[in-house]
Amino acid sequence: MKLITKALEKTFAKYPMYSQDGKGNDAVVIAKFFLPGSGFTWYVTEAEKQANGDYMFFGYVEGLDSELGYFTLSQLQNVRGRFGLRVERDMYFNNGKTTLAQVKRENEMAY
Repeated sequence: MKLITKALEKTFAKYPMYSQDGKGNDAVVIAKFFLPGSGFTWYVTEAEKQANGDYMFFGYVEGLDSELGYFTLSQLQNVRGRFGLRVERDMYFNNGKTTLAQVKRENEMAY
């Protein structure tokens, strides 16, 4: 699966690094990636293309713990889950119309 589409690149350009700094849970989530068969999900709130073509992301990561942090596209591409599964993009996620507060609330209700 292609993790970054042309449409996502356009969205990422609207939310460069530090553009949502200080918004807290009101930050808009612009992409969602997940590792099938695991509890790992990455919610991107800021993205910026690097000189080497990689993307630097900032966002909310759910896994063993839940926390805000930095990660790159190449890191996501190198993750392997059970049976060699790779990270996928949630094609049905409402990019740019969901806040961190909504994501956290939905995930709390799931447990």
